[in-house]
Amino acid sequence: MSLFSYLNQFFSDARFQSGYDGIWQRVAEHSWYSLIAFACAAAIGLPLAFLTGHSGRGDGPIAAIAAVGRAMPSLGLIVLLAVKIGVFNFNAALIPLVALAVPPILLTTHEGLRAVDRSVVDAARGMGMRPLQVLLRVEIPSALPLILSGLRTAAVQVVATTTIAAVISFGGLGRYVVDGLSQYEYDQVVGGAFLVAMLSIATLLLFSVITRLLVSPGLRRRN
Repeated sequence: MSLFSYLNQFFSDARFQSGYDGIWQRVAEHSWYSLIAFACAAAIGLPLAFLTGHSGRGDGPIAAIAAVGRAMPSLGLIVLLAVKIGVFNFNAALIPLVALAVPPILLTTHEGLRAVDRSVVDAARGMGMRPLQVLLRVEIPSALPLILSGLRTAAVQVVATTTIAAVISFGGLGRYVVDGLSQYEYDQVVGGAFLVAMLSIATLLLFSVITRLLVSPGLRRRN
């Protein structure tokens, strides 16, 4: 069967139109898991990056954390945690997702603050601004394109990787992939993968809108 035949079979299957296995139910679950993981990662990564970027310290450790994050095997970690803390504990899925999302947020935000023109920062200090005011009024607005870029990268990675939550019996769009493989129903596999791809694209579009709304045209052109 062709890809389009699998998709047509999946979307026309009555089992996936409503109820627990319904497409909208699975999309809602997947989005909720992703949102929780992304919010936790942002709550960890942004304050730490603001601190290191503003102080001008921590370049080495930040780079090391980013390298470890890129190399981390999410599926292996989720299986290990499932065995260690229990298959039906959501933390087993949440921890790898947060660990995956923190490095891009941390690295790009740190680099964004470090890249702010020092003369602008010095001028703000010369006007009598306190360190927190310099961070909030000068550095963060100037670094906003890179900050949003890191958040966008993390969000897309989380949406794509949340699929593995189904490996330890949670829901989301990964349920179609896991169940489809176990039941040899490849229309489910293709349909689930397609929906994950569409949700990732929707996340990219959402951040494009946010960037257009929050970042000044001058900064968008410069970046």
